[in-house]
Formats: sequence, C-alpha cells, structure tokens
Amino acid sequence: MTMQLQVDEQIRRTIQVKIPGRLDIVSAPEVKEQLERYLAEGVTDFVIDLSETPFMDSAGLAVLVSLLRRCRNQGGTVKLVWPRSEHVQRTLTLTRFDQVFDIIGRESAG
Repeated sequence: MTMQLQVDEQIRRTIQVKIPGRLDIVSAPEVKEQLERYLAEGVTDFVIDLSETPFMDSAGLAVLVSLLRRCRNQGGTVKLVWPRSEHVQRTLTLTRFDQVFDIIGRESAG
C-alpha cells in the first residue's frame, strides 16, 4: 500500500502536509520516510493536517513524536490540524498528545 502525503503549501522552511489515509503500522514507515525527506531538504516547521485521517495507532503516534523531536532539535515546530475523526481525537486526547503538540482548529471541532 502506498500512502501519498498531500503537500498543501510550502513556504521557505515551513510545510503543510495532509495525511488523508490511515496512519498506522502499515503506513507509518512510509509516512516517516517521506517526512524525513522534507527534513533533509531543510524544512524545520511542519503543519500536519490530520483532518482527513480516519485512524491512527501507536505507530502513527511514534511518527509524530519522532518528527517533533527532530524538528525541536533544529529549532523548528510541529503543529497538528485537529482531526475530524473521533477515534483520532480520542487517541490524541488519551495519550495527552493534544497537550504536547500545538493544535490548530480544535475550538471549531466542537
């Protein structure tokens, strides 16, 4: 299975990436590889759009933590667009990742 990340916008060292499919044990290695390519190209600030991500497991969470750690080491940031999926919302809330990452659009999520 090939996971295609959708680059919504890239301005200098900042990129907005949408993950339109599941972020799980199957897709996580490929997503991580693609995100690492952006890091290698000099991107330090990421907006990860989870609005259309229907499912995320611990492998997906690990990708996000790895990205956050690497960005912070380079003086960058990672922001998450709040997911529409209640499952992904619960996953972020139960793991307290919603307190670790800057969240965009949570207020409008209801």
